[in-house]
Amino acid sequence: MGIADVAMVGHLGTSALVATGMGNMLFWGILSFMIGIRTATQTVSARRLGEHKRHECGHALFNGLLLGSLYSIPGTFLGYIFSKDVVPFFIFDPLSQAQCIIYAEIVFLSLFFSSIGFVFQGFFTGIEEPKIHMKATISSNVLNIYLNAGLIFGTSGLQKVFADSIFPFNQIPGLWSWTEFPSLGVKGAAIATLISSVWMTTHYALYLFSPKIKNQFGITKPSLKQKMLIRQIQLALPQGIQEMFVAVGWSFFYKIMGMIGLVELAATQVVFTIMHASFMPALGVGQACSTLVSKHMGEKRTEKAEKSIKESIRFSEYIMGTMGMVFILFPNYILPVFTNDPDVVRVGIVTLRLVGAIQFIDAVGFTLWFALSGAGDTFFPAIVESVLVWFFLIPISYLTGVYLDAGYIGPWLVLSGHILLFAVIMVWRVLQGKWKEIEV
Repeated sequence: MGIADVAMVGHLGTSALVATGMGNMLFWGILSFMIGIRTATQTVSARRLGEHKRHECGHALFNGLLLGSLYSIPGTFLGYIFSKDVVPFFIFDPLSQAQCIIYAEIVFLSLFFSSIGFVFQGFFTGIEEPKIHMKATISSNVLNIYLNAGLIFGTSGLQKVFADSIFPFNQIPGLWSWTEFPSLGVKGAAIATLISSVWMTTHYALYLFSPKIKNQFGITKPSLKQKMLIRQIQLALPQGIQEMFVAVGWSFFYKIMGMIGLVELAATQVVFTIMHASFMPALGVGQACSTLVSKHMGEKRTEKAEKSIKESIRFSEYIMGTMGMVFILFPNYILPVFTNDPDVVRVGIVTLRLVGAIQFIDAVGFTLWFALSGAGDTFFPAIVESVLVWFFLIPISYLTGVYLDAGYIGPWLVLSGHILLFAVIMVWRVLQGKWKEIEV
């Protein structure tokens, strides 16, 4: 949804692009903790599936829903209340500040629904029902794109925007012909995301009542298993805290780019958005890897877990490597989808090609992170990535980009080094073999 928001809002100008990108990053800074709870739910569900204790998978789901609710409900209120105080620290441009505050306040209202969606994602992936996740994701994103079009541009602006851009949804203006609606700009993108998040969570919940899910996995008899709950907390906390630390670190990376210049910040946000798009298919491979590793370990077949890791790396290389080649060869065609500012496109071309080159390395670290998570080894990767972000990426990016005045490219070269180091350490950790002995 954030990718669609940035792609559409980018046609409103650089200030709107910066506002939406930073608003998404701040929202992700809070939501990212839920990755830990999602992973814990997925890992325990998959392990119980491998142990042929299907009814206990439902217990893992309800534990995850409890933890997600306890975290996201206060997080929603805190995010909404303090957005106006946090945004000015990261954005200096007054117009972008005002737009970002509006966007962030509304998007934070979706935190609860997005968090519960993460728990459902972990559960359905853990019990090897990824098609449910696929259906819920597609339906909510189609709804988000449709609502974005009308709410951002208004019915009067749709024809012009879609006629003048290369955005591949030229039929959307006709779908809004049933009503007249004013342009809400950045605020419209936030409202569309909120509505779509509510629908996504509702869509997930409806599948719990299907006979296959309801009867096999103990959905009709919800109960909290204290021992399992404690284990899920132990799995979730290291990774959740790590993801939050890392997400906040990326916000500081954005701040450094903002200190270099508004155009450089806008280009960074566009390139990050495109880079995240390349992660999405590989994310599916990573989650499959995580589920299979956990399941095979539950079956006491670590040799199959190892084979799953190798195959997952191979598929991730196919996906992210292909995307990397596209980034290197065709940046002039990709960037205009997200912005019509020629300066942002010009600055982003070099960076997108650099990102393309490091996709091959990132695929390895990215996949092995999921593999270790599936095995229950969440603490070590959490420490590694947190240390690399806060003691390598952020300080050296500031040193090169601001203090030494190397400009925009300096921090991106540092980011490439960060990705290389993380991948090397993850390879070493997997080869070390300690993950094979972890009980969940």
